[in-house]
Amino acid sequence: MTTLNKITQFGIKVNVGIIALTIFSASAAQTMMASADTALSFKQAINLAQKNDPWLTGNIHQQKALESMSVAVGTLPDPTVSIGLANLPTNGFDFGQEGMTQAKVGITQMFPRGETLKFKSQQLKLQSEMFPQQRLDRESKVAVTVGSLWLDAYQVQQSIALIERNKALFEQLADIAKASYSSAVGKTRQQDIVRAQLELTRLEERLDKLGQQKNRFEGMLLQWLTQISDDNGATEDVSLAAKFSLHNILLSEELPKIALINHQLVYQENWLQSNDLVPYFAKHPAVVAIDKKVKATKTGITLAKQKYQPQWGVNASYGYRADDPMGNSRADLFSVGVSFDLPIFTENRQDKEVQSAISTTEAVKTEKLLLLRKFISAYASSKGRLQRLKSRQQLYKSKLLPQMYDHVDAALTGYTHDDGDFTEVVRSRIAVLNAEIDDLALNVEEQKILLELNYLLIGSIDTPISKNKIDVINNGEYVTTFDAVNFGEEK
Repeated sequence: MTTLNKITQFGIKVNVGIIALTIFSASAAQTMMASADTALSFKQAINLAQKNDPWLTGNIHQQKALESMSVAVGTLPDPTVSIGLANLPTNGFDFGQEGMTQAKVGITQMFPRGETLKFKSQQLKLQSEMFPQQRLDRESKVAVTVGSLWLDAYQVQQSIALIERNKALFEQLADIAKASYSSAVGKTRQQDIVRAQLELTRLEERLDKLGQQKNRFEGMLLQWLTQISDDNGATEDVSLAAKFSLHNILLSEELPKIALINHQLVYQENWLQSNDLVPYFAKHPAVVAIDKKVKATKTGITLAKQKYQPQWGVNASYGYRADDPMGNSRADLFSVGVSFDLPIFTENRQDKEVQSAISTTEAVKTEKLLLLRKFISAYASSKGRLQRLKSRQQLYKSKLLPQMYDHVDAALTGYTHDDGDFTEVVRSRIAVLNAEIDDLALNVEEQKILLELNYLLIGSIDTPISKNKIDVINNGEYVTTFDAVNFGEEK
């Protein structure tokens, strides 16, 4: 850009670089003033998304439901009370006519088979232990999703800034071409003026296209930032999210530097085999949640075996009898008994229920195997992409961009000395702009890959749950506190 200062034609010195720099500096100053109050940072977007995620609240209520049910199912069934008249004569309905007539009050208590209550309660408790892991996995997924959306929107925003910056330069080049052509001095041709105007129009079209992409990413991002209360009262969370408008969200100007959870594993030269990678993913929250599910289904096997045991019941009744017609007192009657069933036809019921419970457990185990395969595959893909991307970044930094800048200088120097072509100047400047946008895309893509790797390797740290806390506030909503160690910027 500074080479444009070399342009000196027809006794007029055109300091395009300084003009463009002044325009950009003023714009940047305004942006910095605005961003100080309203810019949405990478970390803030993730915190808001996790804090406003109703899925977490629903998940905690599901856990509470199972915990309460585990207590309920461990309690004996309520006793049954019966009240009635027995053996009342139909020829006169006289309560004292027959000796067998009595008013009966009975109570029956059933006892479930074996230790069914114990294992039912244990099974539900194990199922409830899945939910904290599911919430941790959800928080991590939200961090990846929202972080990627923020980075996409950031890339578009910075691409627009690059094009706007270069647009001012092309406008100056167009003015210079017009001045050179009107003076009839130099090698400027009419097609050079047309080419300059064409490139300006193309830049405007690119800005419109990027504007469309920005609106799309903004809409997707707002899905995670917006909190809708289920009552008429506004909360602090709603106010915090509401200060960002539904259109033209301003993002912070700085690209975050995401720290890898397991830097040594990712950047080591030797690629581990699949079996060696399994321990790094075995403690992932999603995998641990499946382990809890496997334990719960194994308890289901034990629970199914309890059906081989008989179901017992105890009943007792008291019968009141009136005096006989002669006025003699009759003794009241008391009855007590025990009932139980005989599970002797087990082939098509109990045996099949046990087999069903075993198959259910094996099916859940396959879920874990499939998830581990998915994680290992995603890790291999992300690591390979990161290595290639690092190589491309180095190529851009050490060779491609410097060579393009040199080419711009050479083309501009030749043109200012009437020894070059205006079209070549424009072409070289467009190439530099495209390369700068590509370089920006590489830097953004690197952070997105690091996000993916951090999600996959969250279980490889010693205490993953301590990195994310879930606090309960007075109104029953659950607020998640996101730790930047996992997915945020480097400290």
